[in-house]
This record gives sequence, C-alpha cells and structure tokens, in this order.
Amino acid sequence: MKKITLPLSNKDKKELRAGDCVLASGTVYTARDCAHKRIFALLDEGKPLPFPLEGAFIYYAGPCPAPEGKACGSCGPTTSARMNAFAPRLLKLGLGGMVGKGEMSEETRNAVKEKNAVYFAAIGGAGAFYGNAIKKCDLIAFPDLLSEAVYKLQIEDFPLVVATDPDGNSIYDK
Repeated sequence: MKKITLPLSNKDKKELRAGDCVLASGTVYTARDCAHKRIFALLDEGKPLPFPLEGAFIYYAGPCPAPEGKACGSCGPTTSARMNAFAPRLLKLGLGGMVGKGEMSEETRNAVKEKNAVYFAAIGGAGAFYGNAIKKCDLIAFPDLLSEAVYKLQIEDFPLVVATDPDGNSIYDK
C-alpha cells in the first residue's frame, strides 16, 4: 500500500493508477451538496472561497460531532455522483481532486484527466473507522449547515482507492 500526502504534488499524481490502494495523510476539506451550492454562489459573486482551491482535495462527507477525546465523530463518504454538477467547474479552477463513494460522470472523469487531478474512493459504511483517522477537525465555513458545513480535516493513514487516475482510467470500467 502506498503512503501519500495531500495535497499531492504533480509527481505523486503521475505515480497513481486506478485501483491503487493508498493511505492518505494531510489536509482535506469536507463539502456536500449544500456547501457546494454556497461555494458556487461565492464564485458567481466573485467573492473569496473559505479555502484555497488550488491543489485542494474535497471529501464528500459531513462529520458527526466528536465524542470525548476524539477530533471527530463518524465521517464516512457520501455518494459522489451527487457532486457531478459541481466537480468539473471546481477542477477547472484548480481543485486537486475529490474523495467520495461510487462512480462519477464521464464529464467529471474527463475534467479529472484534463486537469491532472485524482478521484479517490472511500469505503461506504466505514464512517466510524474514518473518524478515527481524523486527527483535527475545524469548522471553516457555513456553520448553519451543521454537519454539511465546510470543515478542514487533518487526516492520517486514511485508506482510499484511486477510483479515477490523472490519465482518466477508472476502477468502474474494470
């Protein structure tokens, strides 16, 4: 299993292939449907985003409140296909990639390839396990959205599979 650090360098991206299993550490930002709608509103209004888009990774998840002694509660992936309306534009603006669950559209896959990005699949139903790999969880935008707000997560040894690599190859084709 490969160990990687997010955000990824271009060199690290080029070494990833669809189907590779990785342990990711570093920074990801959570955003689900409602947060994406607000991010798009900010973009449309020319306002600054709550996090730098260039090279960033968005985890399609909504963290649960942290139990005592933990940085985060359960934090499993949500269905990525729901973000197909958002992902291509964000990738074109510099997003480094996404983490979620399930197949994404051909348009999103093409944007991943065009922008040398990566889409990682996380394991559905493993929210408590993923919560344990989150070492820090900070609310950074849209607190009224509760678990669907944008959080900055510091992750360590977060198990993922390369679902779509920078060449556009997908595990869902095999």
